[in-house]
Amino acid sequence: MPGSLLGTEVRRVEDPELLRGQGSYVGNLRHDGALQVAFVRSPFAHALITAIDTTEAAKAPGVVAVYAAEDLGLPALPTFIEVNPLCARYALASERVRFVGEPVVAVVAESAVAAADALELVDIDYEPLPAVIDPEEALEPDAPTQFPALDSNIAAGVRDADDDVLAGAEVVVRARIENQRLAVAPMEGNAIAALPGDGEYDATIYVSTQMPHGFRAAVAKVFGWEAERVHVVTPHVGGGFGGKAGIVAEHAVVIEASRRLGRPVRWTETRSENLQAMPHGRGQVQFAELGLRSDGKIVGLRCRVIGDTGAYAGFGGNLALGPTRTMVQGVYDIPKISYAGIAALTNTTPMGAFRGAGRPEAAAMLERMMDLAAAELDLDPAELRRRNFLQRDQFPYTTLTGASYDTGDYDLPLREALRVAGYEDLRADQARRIEAGETVLLGIGMSAYVEITGGGGGEYASVAIDADGGATIKVGTSGHGQGHPTAFSMLLADALGIPLERVTFVQSDTAAVPRGSGTGGSRSLQLGGSAVRQAADLVLNRAKEIAASKLEAGVDDIVLTDDGTLGVQGVPTAVMTWAEVASAAEEDGAPLVEATDFKPEGATFPFGAHVSVVEVDVETGYVKPLRHIAVDDCGRVLNPLLVRGQQHGGAVQGISQALWEQVSFDEDGNPVTASFADYLLPSAADVPDLEVSNTETPSPRNPLGAKGIGESATVGSTPAVQNAVIDALRHLGVRHIDIPATPQRVWHAIQAAKAGEPTDPWREPPAAFATLPVRENSKSEDADEAVA
Repeated sequence: MPGSLLGTEVRRVEDPELLRGQGSYVGNLRHDGALQVAFVRSPFAHALITAIDTTEAAKAPGVVAVYAAEDLGLPALPTFIEVNPLCARYALASERVRFVGEPVVAVVAESAVAAADALELVDIDYEPLPAVIDPEEALEPDAPTQFPALDSNIAAGVRDADDDVLAGAEVVVRARIENQRLAVAPMEGNAIAALPGDGEYDATIYVSTQMPHGFRAAVAKVFGWEAERVHVVTPHVGGGFGGKAGIVAEHAVVIEASRRLGRPVRWTETRSENLQAMPHGRGQVQFAELGLRSDGKIVGLRCRVIGDTGAYAGFGGNLALGPTRTMVQGVYDIPKISYAGIAALTNTTPMGAFRGAGRPEAAAMLERMMDLAAAELDLDPAELRRRNFLQRDQFPYTTLTGASYDTGDYDLPLREALRVAGYEDLRADQARRIEAGETVLLGIGMSAYVEITGGGGGEYASVAIDADGGATIKVGTSGHGQGHPTAFSMLLADALGIPLERVTFVQSDTAAVPRGSGTGGSRSLQLGGSAVRQAADLVLNRAKEIAASKLEAGVDDIVLTDDGTLGVQGVPTAVMTWAEVASAAEEDGAPLVEATDFKPEGATFPFGAHVSVVEVDVETGYVKPLRHIAVDDCGRVLNPLLVRGQQHGGAVQGISQALWEQVSFDEDGNPVTASFADYLLPSAADVPDLEVSNTETPSPRNPLGAKGIGESATVGSTPAVQNAVIDALRHLGVRHIDIPATPQRVWHAIQAAKAGEPTDPWREPPAAFATLPVRENSKSEDADEAVA
């Protein structure tokens, strides 16, 4: 065969369809006679529902049905990850609403306009209740509670035994750190079209989701159907980022309406609905204490972290108890760790996953503490990190919180990132500006991170050789923009010599693909790709047996030739094309197709280092990002083009968290960032130069040596930018600024420092942490699986 495609830049084979406008999203699919659903949503963060009158709405022109919760009678919705069973949520609120934007009544009409008009005719009486918006305030003894069955707003909580982890420290740095709530804000919001049963299926559902088979399982559970009788199709998806996992309330209403009315029913989320009701991400308040010796060696780390669950114990709040804890040791050799976590209920939009799901929060906390320690010890932040890195000869390494690191060389990407940045020259420019009394100062920030990817079970794939000699791949992952058709076709081309243009890629259809885990946790290449490679190898083995029989040669003598045919080694004229092999297999009564379920040996742990260069105007507080250098290690790189795209996307989201994005509510729980006019997303003009590269440290836990890359740049970028902003102002006495580092926040920090009263980053955590049950085992044996 000619040289392998693996490791080379191959353009995405799926892009022409999208660029030519030939792609299909749920929102632009057409179904004859489809009805439209619109929702009346709660205007209160917390209230009792005392009466619902839908009489006039039901009479409105074009209205087919109007439903309240008691009309539907649906069971509680299954949660993607259950935090507390006492916090059950139903498709429509009945007795009580718990956040602004919660759906209460559904209107089904012949058109979207008719449905929207009828919403105004629904009359709902509410009795407002006290609401709690802030997760810290939710833990106060007198805070209003959301669920009568609970005596507090703690949906879940646990702590490690604290054996004085800071004993022996000569220096202790402490900080209260906010990792703010973010909107997932995909290009395409939630969208669904449900078609009634047709005899073969109880329902066919077109839905924008990251996990079609998981969605099918959830639907089957809600409606009491056998999973095999639910047909789920996911066409192109305009981004997921963790926000499209599981079934949401509106999905259940649409499916039930279709079942009752015997017609296709659809709903496409508006942007304001998306910002109000799609589960938000991040949302942690972190209290961290890092103890060190005077030479910079870490002695111990104590963390107490509140995860905001929002209403109904959204699983995103529980990330503070799981992934954030698991990854809190980061890249460092920390002798002792004590960790406590609380998932706190608030009367706000439920919380879910967002790119990284708990791992960026851990890195942001730890890397901020490292810079605080460097400032306290008057050490260069790169030097402090180097003195505490885990070393190459320590791998494989099990952390104090149970993460089983596969491979790592943590100083390698940091050295490279500093070299690319021109670190010494940057420090010289920074000193020159300070000495000259300039008002626009330079900040250089860095982070070193490790994260977890590719755990949480296996993945399905099959490879079939078509009659014309092409091939068809079916895989259980479900892509939404990452480049799966390209990457998996490259693997097949490498294994079987079939050109990319001859490969058909099938995904995201439960009728065509029997099982799959979908996409999340940066798992697709290392699990789905490994499954494709395994299936291809099985096809090749069987093809060699067929060719050996037809060519009257030994199986061991059959080779894949340079032109992609099967031949006898040393006999150039004895060859069979893939079409001929497929035809021979058909003649034998068994098509040339092989399927497999790949199960990895464990999760993988990508790592890397980021350097951020910013300018800060001390007169206005304005921060301008100048450069961002990312050196990420995702194991073996299959296609540098795809990896670079993931690095760019992840870095932009992480930079945006550091500087611009934040979901906010007023004191009554009303969202004040319910449109893109108020919720700031960066444009291309706001983003700095992205200088991305890779080191390669293969993982032994899958045959490709791959680790995830989809979330890594998000993990590394945010703390680097935050540290850069504070670094620019350190000489003024500024110790800490929470993110997003808005001009107002930065200006206030500068003024306080100039007045000789710099803001103390520490305050004591809520007393509720002391009442938590103690974790029986400090290490979680299944930590890798639980996180991924």
